[in-house]
Amino acid sequence: MNENETNLKPVIFVKGEYGYHRNNLFQQNLLLRALQVTANPEELRKMVGFKNVAEVYRTLDKIAIRKEYHEALVRHGLDFDYILEKIKGVCDTTESDNAKLKGLQIIMKSLGVDTYKENEAQSKQSWEELIKEQMAKEQTQIEAPTTKFIKYEVNTPEIPEDVRKKKEEEQETGKSLYE
Repeated sequence: MNENETNLKPVIFVKGEYGYHRNNLFQQNLLLRALQVTANPEELRKMVGFKNVAEVYRTLDKIAIRKEYHEALVRHGLDFDYILEKIKGVCDTTESDNAKLKGLQIIMKSLGVDTYKENEAQSKQSWEELIKEQMAKEQTQIEAPTTKFIKYEVNTPEIPEDVRKKKEEEQETGKSLYE
């Protein structure tokens, strides 16, 4: 092997029985954030939610491989500027409307504006407004209750004279305590 050549590992995520090679980008990002706090593998395992420390090391290897892969792409001139330049070149020079349309669709899809969904328009509402709307829809379907309210009078019993006198004495004693 030549001195200038580096042995780059391929980035291949195979679905395995144990998930060793799965694409765990969320956990990789959590691990990168946890590395800002500590470098202790056991603490990292707890923070990210791995079952054992070996998964921490395996994920760190994936992050290193991903970094090497992106560096290799840039070294060979394959970056976003290059890709967009080529797509734009095809759109500008081709006579085929299908090729132009496909190129523009690729760019729109990368921006996330390739499809229109009504749910996204509703997501601008707050959760309270969505619940109110849902409740209004459900209330039109619910029948009015058939229970009747009965009005009745409450007769308060008369306080006996001796109990009333005791309360008055307690109030006077209470007032004298705070004067």
